Amino acid sequence: MAQQKMLQFTKLDRRTPDKRAAKARRKDFDEIYGGFDPKGATEQSSRCEQCGVPFCSIHCPLHNHIPDWLMLAATDRMEEAYAVSSATNTLPEICGRICPQDRLCEGSCVLEQSTHGAVTIGAMEKYITDTAFEKGWVKPFTPRVERPESVGIVGAGPAGLAAAEQLRRFGYRVDVYDRYDRAGGLLTYGIPGFKLEKDVVARRVKVFEDSGVVFHPNTDIGKTVTMRELRRRHHAVVIATGVYKARALELGGADLAGVIPALEYLTCSNRLNLGETPAAFASGRLDAKGKKVVVIGGGDTAMDCLRTAVRQGATSVKCLYRRDRANMPGSQREVDNAIEEGAEFVWLTQPLEITGGEGGQVAGVRTVRMHLGLPDASGRQSPAPVPGSETLIEADMVIEALGFEPEDLPAMFGEPELAVRRSGTLKVDAASMMTSLEGVFAAGDIVRGASLVVWAVRDGRDVAQHVHNFIRQGAEASSLVKAG
Repeated sequence: MAQQKMLQFTKLDRRTPDKRAAKARRKDFDEIYGGFDPKGATEQSSRCEQCGVPFCSIHCPLHNHIPDWLMLAATDRMEEAYAVSSATNTLPEICGRICPQDRLCEGSCVLEQSTHGAVTIGAMEKYITDTAFEKGWVKPFTPRVERPESVGIVGAGPAGLAAAEQLRRFGYRVDVYDRYDRAGGLLTYGIPGFKLEKDVVARRVKVFEDSGVVFHPNTDIGKTVTMRELRRRHHAVVIATGVYKARALELGGADLAGVIPALEYLTCSNRLNLGETPAAFASGRLDAKGKKVVVIGGGDTAMDCLRTAVRQGATSVKCLYRRDRANMPGSQREVDNAIEEGAEFVWLTQPLEITGGEGGQVAGVRTVRMHLGLPDASGRQSPAPVPGSETLIEADMVIEALGFEPEDLPAMFGEPELAVRRSGTLKVDAASMMTSLEGVFAAGDIVRGASLVVWAVRDGRDVAQHVHNFIRQGAEASSLVKAG
């Protein structure tokens, strides 16, 4: 293929891969976006302006070398494009699918600011890595030197996987412990298949396994094995559990049957699509079919719940959010997808109480209309109730999608000396990422709070370097003692 010049944005419009029609995609849990063909990928990557100051890279938590791999893709040097992409990102095919590019790289693209339309960075990242897998360029990695030390990682989500890859590349024996039966954490059980098909996650995990990373599923720290035992087994331990505790509705009626935490609902749906038949689905408790569903919240998890309920055959699916669309924390792309698929958004609406019916079952949500006032500490306008605007919205299922909080890890792990912040996240030394326990580090959402997958990958890669420094310093000190 002839080399394609860059700076083609004056001739070529922004184009994203085709998206399946809403009528078809609401019937299944397959990914809704297709992929570029080689010609489309070459054309779209050639639109890059090759900025002297690449704001796309600056505003990516991983500081991916985006202009470099776009140029390589535009000139048909795909294997090199993958090498550059994967040098900074442990999970490029996953970030390409689920990152909110509209708020990160693409939202910062100079072409977006100049109204030419951002380069389709996310779709290109997905295309480059999927091509690399198809061509056999993604191979197990072997450390240059095998070290005698080992590291235990608690949590097989994105932060744990990123740390595992880097530590294995450094030459350590790496064991990853997770309470679920499959690796991936929220990538496997939290994010629906229409955004991230599970064979994509399994494919990447297989690369880790073939590279010597050992996974220990169904391992609950504090029950299956103690943290004290892990510290004896390994030269260092990384806690990368994420945050799984649902932020509960503080409303009357929140304990009624039919009020469901978002993650419980999504995990059940993902297990069903992995070929299992969860009891809570078979009983109808976590099946939205034939029900009036109300989702409370405005983030990406709320969007996942809305779109899952649509696919399960709910008779109506409504999202209650106390601010307007412009002030929603979630991706606008996901809002568009939910609306296309049939979800209804009830903006500027605050739930006041969940009402019950026969047998203690939820029957509706009493709400009040809101108006927006002055900005609060987050910069968003503060909502205030409109007097006399109360109304009742009927519901058979209410899904709490208000975000996640940390579990009580000191109690779960039987380690009362494991220090936490007021928020419940683990307290770490800013310079070393070490917790209050010597040789125990932490990374990802359990430190920073609920955040994006790309930030978890960044934290996992960072903590691996700190662990490497810690173990090397210990080995050097031991050598000095022996020499003395």
